[in-house]
Amino acid sequence: MDGLPGGVAHDFNNLLTVIRGYTELIIQRLAPGDPSLPDMQEVKKAADRAAGLTGQLLAFSRRQFVAPKIVDLNAIVLNMDGMLRRLIGEDLIELYTDLDQQIWPMRADAGQIEQVIMNLAVNARDAMPTGGRLTIETRNVTIGEEGRQGTVILEAGAYIRLAVRDSGQGMSEEVQGHLFEPFFTTKETGKGTGLGLSTVYGIVKHSGGVIGVDSQPGQGTTFKIFFPKAEPVEQTVADGGTIIDQARGRETILLVEDDPAVRGLVDEALRLKGYEVLIARHGIEALLAGAKHLGPIHLLLTDVVMPQMSGPEIAEQLAIARPALKVMYMSGYPDHPIFSKGGVKAGTVFLQKPFTMGALTQKVREVLDGSAMRQT
Repeated sequence: MDGLPGGVAHDFNNLLTVIRGYTELIIQRLAPGDPSLPDMQEVKKAADRAAGLTGQLLAFSRRQFVAPKIVDLNAIVLNMDGMLRRLIGEDLIELYTDLDQQIWPMRADAGQIEQVIMNLAVNARDAMPTGGRLTIETRNVTIGEEGRQGTVILEAGAYIRLAVRDSGQGMSEEVQGHLFEPFFTTKETGKGTGLGLSTVYGIVKHSGGVIGVDSQPGQGTTFKIFFPKAEPVEQTVADGGTIIDQARGRETILLVEDDPAVRGLVDEALRLKGYEVLIARHGIEALLAGAKHLGPIHLLLTDVVMPQMSGPEIAEQLAIARPALKVMYMSGYPDHPIFSKGGVKAGTVFLQKPFTMGALTQKVREVLDGSAMRQT
């Protein structure tokens, strides 16, 4: 995804960051019974879906920055319920979920797991043109020395199994042998790209999982995906039993962002968390702000691709006078040449647009505390 498409992705990601961010801020201000709350939640869900679609394109082009973390597979499935029902067409296809209520945690990028489920649902829908039943199932599975689950061979260990089952036309062994190949499709010309299942395969492998398929002509199809179990992350709890808000702070942050809407949103989100924010529209303003501010600047939060100076160039200049300055990058343009040519160094903390305000403030807190997982 180079040139014009990459630039469009950059602009679209900026727009989605603003839409999602201000929607979050409004939701936080609304009382639980406010009649506007359900409407705003639907807006946020729509923006989340749009972000997922953009991410799907970036994932297939291998230009997406992946942010794996501990996730609850059941929560992802339940959050997609409304979208999936609209996608498959409830008038013809019945959707059922069969979820293990004690499901183990797994480490993955939630947006990518949504892409997997969505693509498998679309595949199932197309296999049931006259209607049928789609079932999404989650289970905890422990594999012993045998190591075989249907067509899938696994190493011994604990896994979370996601199964997507349809009552459709099924597939021959020959078709199954080509199923995950890019651009392979059994649909009519113009009816399918052949990218859906190859994208699923790539995401599953990147997440450390294994995927297999069980199908026979006329007897439906079941895709089974096995993700390794992850150890849960302990949350810090106060004496009263409530989770401590680790995202608040009193530090000073220099924010450099050329898009005014994103700049205003990030500024407001950080100030609401207690930070002092210095604002710059570009590199020259950032260097001037760094020179004029007499107190410490704890963090440089900067876009990567900007006119005049790039984020890495700003960081390099500021580090001369402020060697202890911590740096965190954000961008909606992951395929820009600056990434491949070494402008953004390996080990840098990076937040991909579009991001939520919760993700932003949590990552900022982690960087300031020195606990952030760095991207490579």
